[in-house]
Amino acid sequence: MNIRRRLIPAAALATLSLTALSACSSDSGTAGNAGNTDKFDVVASFYPMQFLAEQIGGDHVNVTTLTEPGQEPHDLEISAQQTAQLQEADAILFLKTLQPAVDEAVAQTDVKTKIDAATLTKLEDHGDVEHEHAGEGEEAHAESEVEEHALDPHVWLDPVKYAEVASGVGAAFEKADPDHAADYKQNTEALVKKLDALNTEYADGLKDTESKVFFTNHAAFGYLAERYGLTQEAISGLDPESEPSPARIKELQDEAKADGVTTVFYETLVSDKTAKTLAKDAGLKTDVLDPLEGITDKSKGDDYFQVMESNLKALRTALGAK
Repeated sequence: MNIRRRLIPAAALATLSLTALSACSSDSGTAGNAGNTDKFDVVASFYPMQFLAEQIGGDHVNVTTLTEPGQEPHDLEISAQQTAQLQEADAILFLKTLQPAVDEAVAQTDVKTKIDAATLTKLEDHGDVEHEHAGEGEEAHAESEVEEHALDPHVWLDPVKYAEVASGVGAAFEKADPDHAADYKQNTEALVKKLDALNTEYADGLKDTESKVFFTNHAAFGYLAERYGLTQEAISGLDPESEPSPARIKELQDEAKADGVTTVFYETLVSDKTAKTLAKDAGLKTDVLDPLEGITDKSKGDDYFQVMESNLKALRTALGAK
């Protein structure tokens, strides 16, 4: 996917209630069965939005997603059928700029409730994700500059920002489906409490580590790094399919020695070839740090919270947590 194109076009009771919600309370699937049910029909753009809708909506929602399990969401293309199905939804929940095709399709619908998660928290520019451009042509350099300084959409990997988004989604559900507003409010409060607890767990788990630098496949963990005082060094940029320059690989090899980096993290939904090559050449270990853009049988957990727990464990090991 071309980043430039993306920029231009998109407590115990609480724990028990959330577990019940996650297990059985909402209907979910792909967008093939969106709309025209006796529930509040929500179409979510990809997994982090789907998870919010299911957790907040509970029994009252029918949640479908545009992104199939195992499909890398950044490059999603919307079919004519999916565009038509979007039109039948009671609400659309998406994250503008992450999936340009979704942004375009949503703009073409006249669905009253369009919830853009990007407006529910503050997106940030995490600066340069590649620092060397020697030997690149002007066009490649310019495109890299655009990518480096794009607003980062990966807010769900910061529990604090994800809680902000959850609160906004809950409020939108209450307004759009007032008959069930009290339940949406209660579910939102329970979810936010659980996200607050996750934030505390991360803060405590990462405050005392031998290293503060971690290498990852693409620049998805900027918010997480910023929240917990870490430094993310990405092989690629915000686009997981972009190829790093030879200068970037050399830079990372040098930095691994200087900062005591032990591990190169890769993902489940994109190729691990570059990450494993870098690790081999630099004498480093590899492990999974999941950006949670989708849940598959390869995921180290069945839902957002389980995978985030796995990510914390991986980070603590790689960073030498005490």
